[in-house]
Amino acid sequence: MLWQGNLNGLNQIPPLIPTIAPFTYTTAKKIRLGHLVERCVIHQLQHQPNTHIIAENVQIRQDKQTIGELDCLLKQNNIPVHLEMVYKFYLYDETVGNTALEHWIGPNRKDSFVEKLKKLADKQLPLLHKSETAKTLESYHLQAKNIKQYVHFQAQLFVPYQTKNQKFTHINTACIEGVYIHKKYSVKFQEQLWYIPNKHDWLCKPHIHVPWKSYAAIQTELSSFLDQKRAPLCWVKNAANIIQKVVVVWW
Repeated sequence: MLWQGNLNGLNQIPPLIPTIAPFTYTTAKKIRLGHLVERCVIHQLQHQPNTHIIAENVQIRQDKQTIGELDCLLKQNNIPVHLEMVYKFYLYDETVGNTALEHWIGPNRKDSFVEKLKKLADKQLPLLHKSETAKTLESYHLQAKNIKQYVHFQAQLFVPYQTKNQKFTHINTACIEGVYIHKKYSVKFQEQLWYIPNKHDWLCKPHIHVPWKSYAAIQTELSSFLDQKRAPLCWVKNAANIIQKVVVVWW
């Protein structure tokens, strides 16, 4: 998890106990990465002791229009809980914002950590207490005043290449997964082998059993992403078979 306890008034759910139960999820259509992560978290929750899932993706409507959604309603030790689930990728850029939290931005600079915190605090969690939500909660024999609210906020973090002795406050540094570089500096990895995984595989731990390409062979594919102002996450492997995650940015 990206932090433990309380941050800006948001409480992380206590760490989940890992489960050995296999995760199987199939769908006929392509799903977004965030939805896949939600399914993984639900799978974990289903195997937690004293935990019962009440409902998932609860639509809240006003005049037949959806005004929001509660990710998950559950009970832990018989206490009702509203849980919002988040999975993000953030890069540390000191040129953005004035505080340590403001420096974490999305790979394509379209979102940020503080923006997501604000959305959770101002929109997603308050939805529980809206009058439109009360009737839906009643159908599950629940009342908002009795429900605890948590977030399950996970992230992969990337720091500038060759960052040394940098201290990162407020966040769990175990979430730092790799580095990011501008394309013009990717030449520093030209002696290594490259692989660009699909978006769903951004969740995976890198491994050697993929079709690796030389730095020269990857240039067309890499440029295609960057020309569209999309920052790909790459796996880069050295001669010792040590693999690191490298995000190549266009900005």
